[in-house]
Amino acid sequence: MAEDTFPGWHGTTIVGVKKGGQVVIAGDGQVSLGQTVIKGSARKVRRLSPGGFDIVAGFAGSTADAFTLLERLEAKLEATPGQLARASVELAKDWRTDKYLQKLEAMLIVTDGRDMFVITGAGDVLEPEHDVAAIGSGGNYALAAARAMMDSDRSAEEVARAAMAIAADICVYTNGNLTVESIGGS
Repeated sequence: MAEDTFPGWHGTTIVGVKKGGQVVIAGDGQVSLGQTVIKGSARKVRRLSPGGFDIVAGFAGSTADAFTLLERLEAKLEATPGQLARASVELAKDWRTDKYLQKLEAMLIVTDGRDMFVITGAGDVLEPEHDVAAIGSGGNYALAAARAMMDSDRSAEEVARAAMAIAADICVYTNGNLTVESIGGS
């Protein structure tokens, strides 16, 4: 990840929660360089509409690399409308085999409201267990918190927001300035 290879860069927590017919992706806004917060309001969760289909994506890692991957994902979705799984696999294959793309350092969580996937540069397209996925420096904190709340009567958005608050309290590279996007549900 970018925070490991580019000296001193750290940042972000993204969590995806699928519950009650709704899928929510939430991400914080902090970008840090060493011990300094460079920006506290970065927008790392985006809504895409390739071919008229609604997709929500969150990213961790290098912003420029993530935008390149999001553009590639949009192109794959335009070529295979409404087929998020197929487009995600095609993106992961390209990412793994293309010499230019191999250098990109980011991870994505994507959803169309039905399916949710974590896409990595190692060629992985992972459908999360327990309907929760998380990436980034505070990802494990958010993942544990969200999984602990999945049996509660909280909505997907409430679980995501509470999990992000817990991650922000624990991870110094995560803040409480959230971007939240959802698909489905009431």
